[in-house]
Amino acid sequence: MTTGTGQVVCVTGASGFIASWLVKFLLERGYTVNATVRDPNNPKKVDHLVKLDGAKERLHLFKADLLEEGSFDSAVQGCQAVFHTASPFFIGAKDPQAELLDPAVKGTLNVLKSCAKSATLKRVVVTSSVAAVANNDRPKAPDVVVDETWFSDPEFCRRNGGWYDLSKTLAEETAWKFAKENNIDLVTINPALVSGPLLQPELNTSAAAVLNFVNGSPTFKNITLGWIDVRDVANAHILAYENASANGRYILVERVIHHSQAVQILRDVYPTLPLPDKCAEDKPYPPVFQVSKERAKSLGLEFTPLEVSLKDTVESLREKGFVKF
Repeated sequence: MTTGTGQVVCVTGASGFIASWLVKFLLERGYTVNATVRDPNNPKKVDHLVKLDGAKERLHLFKADLLEEGSFDSAVQGCQAVFHTASPFFIGAKDPQAELLDPAVKGTLNVLKSCAKSATLKRVVVTSSVAAVANNDRPKAPDVVVDETWFSDPEFCRRNGGWYDLSKTLAEETAWKFAKENNIDLVTINPALVSGPLLQPELNTSAAAVLNFVNGSPTFKNITLGWIDVRDVANAHILAYENASANGRYILVERVIHHSQAVQILRDVYPTLPLPDKCAEDKPYPPVFQVSKERAKSLGLEFTPLEVSLKDTVESLREKGFVKF
């Protein structure tokens, strides 16, 4: 595949879980990649990137900070596409405004301001989230289909203390508004909880969710979530740039299941692991619901089955020493 030959693209937050796979696939397709990280001299953040095939010739690291206006200018300069994946994702923020909301919203704005100065830019692909789609008062049930016309309600997120959900909702709103005002061709990718193998050495929030199943925890959380493989998410970003007709939002969910079902999938593969066998609370399970795959499939995306994705996550956690069995 030589689709990217001669093209320069920028990936923000390049050391992250999704972004690392995105950089890997872009290099494999022949693109030259300007990768932004907060500290290009931190081996924990960049070693796995500089070792990728093609990195020696076509990967350029840039220092950039989401909260610093203009800090993405040089990385975006001369690029045909910008993939904005940088955004904090963790649970339990002490100061949601400083830790989640500002980096997500101001960061998106700062990256797009740099994009608005570029004469070569064709399209910006922003990593949003299902968090910006399904957090609202609309009822969910097995016959309900969530699609790209759904938007999360900021008030609902605030009321429920969903600060990460709020950060993604406001960041996506900000992106669409700015893109419209500044005539930027924008596409958003809205993945569910992302599983699959890790390229980076550090444990990320979504892999930690799987680690919680296999490290001897006695209970699983009472939550129902969508899941998607990290390699599918990275591919979707590239397809959203390479398909000229791509537009709007693309939700990525292979399957929506309750945590009890995720544990069962793992039990089928690893019958001897000490997997949790009871729910952390006695309340009824939140219902599963459906999520439309139509738009994602229209990009040409093929979904990795959740069984494969979860197994690959566990094998990767084992390989990296996060879990021993």
